[in-house]
Amino acid sequence: MQITNSAHGYWFIFSGDRVLQPVDSDGPLLTQWSSLNTLEQYSDDVTQFSEIDTTPCYFLDLGAEQPSVEGMELVSLRRLLMQCNDQLFEQAARAWQLVLFYRTHRFCGQCGSASHRVDWEYATQCHSCGHRCYPRVSPCIIAAIRDGDKILLALGKRHVKTGMYSTLAGFVESGESLEQAVHREIMEEVSVRVKNLEYFGSQPWPFPHSLMVGFLAEYDGGEIVPEPDEIEDAKWFAADNLPLIPPTFSIAGRLIEETLKRIKSGQ
Repeated sequence: MQITNSAHGYWFIFSGDRVLQPVDSDGPLLTQWSSLNTLEQYSDDVTQFSEIDTTPCYFLDLGAEQPSVEGMELVSLRRLLMQCNDQLFEQAARAWQLVLFYRTHRFCGQCGSASHRVDWEYATQCHSCGHRCYPRVSPCIIAAIRDGDKILLALGKRHVKTGMYSTLAGFVESGESLEQAVHREIMEEVSVRVKNLEYFGSQPWPFPHSLMVGFLAEYDGGEIVPEPDEIEDAKWFAADNLPLIPPTFSIAGRLIEETLKRIKSGQ
């Protein structure tokens, strides 16, 4: 789209896997396009994709280019998301998933010809064979498991350095229901059985394109045996003796929070 200098909104400007934001800011860029004059050559590449309380949201993908904009810095997407409220989190996650989709669908997966963006929806289409693609969404279950007054938390291999324990999660396989995925993933990762699954909520999670579907569950037997390739450690924790856990901007943090609330109230 052709953007005007007076256009005002939230700007999600990506360089590699990082996003531009004001130095020492606690949120995304909110300004007029004219204040980003060093990026004016990219004006045709800006896409408006949503709104927050009538304020437009735009994304711009600079690819590998690293912009130099006075008063701005490139930060990790995870850092940006940790600073956002729920509305901004949703739009930042959506912007990144759309950027990633367009980056990885420049060519047709069926015939190899160049693909082009569809104007009226988020999609790419091959003009040679007609194959159309839409942004990928990968369903992933995540579950908090309770046994009486304790909660089961695991230290994944990728969190060993931080020491952060969290709930168990995994991708849904083809032909599998969400509930089946919960039982399978928990058995595969820690060798325990669960029962009384209760849907809790969902959250888009842009690392890279997941839809996290959260459940509360109760322990139903088995000894904890961590899957050695994925889980460094897993154990039961009392509510007053928790390790480092995820913040509540994530569904993992909220699942833990709800489980602890129920433990303390005796539910």
